Amino acid sequence: MYDLFIAPFTLPFMARALLELLLLAVLAGVVSAHVLTRRLGFVADTMTHTVFPGVVLGFVTAGVDGIFPGALLAAAVTALLLTLFTRSRRVTDDTALAVLLAAMFAVGVVLVSRRASYTADLTALLFGRLLTVNRAEIIQTALVAAIVLVALALLHKELVLRAFDPAAASAMGYRIWRLDLVLNLAVALVVVAAARSVGTMLVIALLVVPAATGRVLSARLPAITAIGVAVAAVGGALGLTISYHASITYGLRLAGGATVVLTLVAAHLLTLTAAALARAARSRPRRRAPSAVA
Repeated sequence: MYDLFIAPFTLPFMARALLELLLLAVLAGVVSAHVLTRRLGFVADTMTHTVFPGVVLGFVTAGVDGIFPGALLAAAVTALLLTLFTRSRRVTDDTALAVLLAAMFAVGVVLVSRRASYTADLTALLFGRLLTVNRAEIIQTALVAAIVLVALALLHKELVLRAFDPAAASAMGYRIWRLDLVLNLAVALVVVAAARSVGTMLVIALLVVPAATGRVLSARLPAITAIGVAVAAVGGALGLTISYHASITYGLRLAGGATVVLTLVAAHLLTLTAAALARAARSRPRRRAPSAVA
């Protein structure tokens, strides 16, 4: 048991990767609950693509150290544009999201394609390098998590009201666009925090799967949030462990970030299967015992 689950994390690079995943689990688990209640899965997917140009621009101009500020700038621009576009009545939300996604992601690909190491850079930026996380990146993730969680805690009631009854929220004097901007920024900041470790393409799993798994098990938002955080944390640690043993013990090179995502998806599918079997067992009619003959 020690060699299987504990020994890998005695290595400094594995310990840093685990700490990064646990921070992302808390951050993404909470945000994913809001994504679920607002049905913003496509918005979250859009964010993972639209932040990509900022990641590339920061990497091109300042190397690895420029990824975080570049992603942060792109995240702010993306959140603002999404809020403005989705307020327009002439353009539907899905159309605005699709146009923004295509345009921003294409800009990122154009920028990265101008480098000589195009393929390697694109792979690293899209799918992350979890095992190269350093102390500075962990601190950045912790700061982002603290800011987002405090903002969501302060506006929790307003955001929940906006999700379930926007007309009532507007009648009570809340500016709907401001609440939308806060949530869009929260989603974008999750992408920023995970851009270097998990990658911009795979972070969508962190924003959707945890709360989706929690929703299978409960209909209450606090329970969904708690389950989502737990699923993201356990799935992250288990995925990282699987990646380590596959690479070290069996010589199978498995990317850490991708293995974590597959582990989360597998946990979601298992939860769905278990819930379906439980419903089937409850709905199965019970056979009556034969009555005794006098």
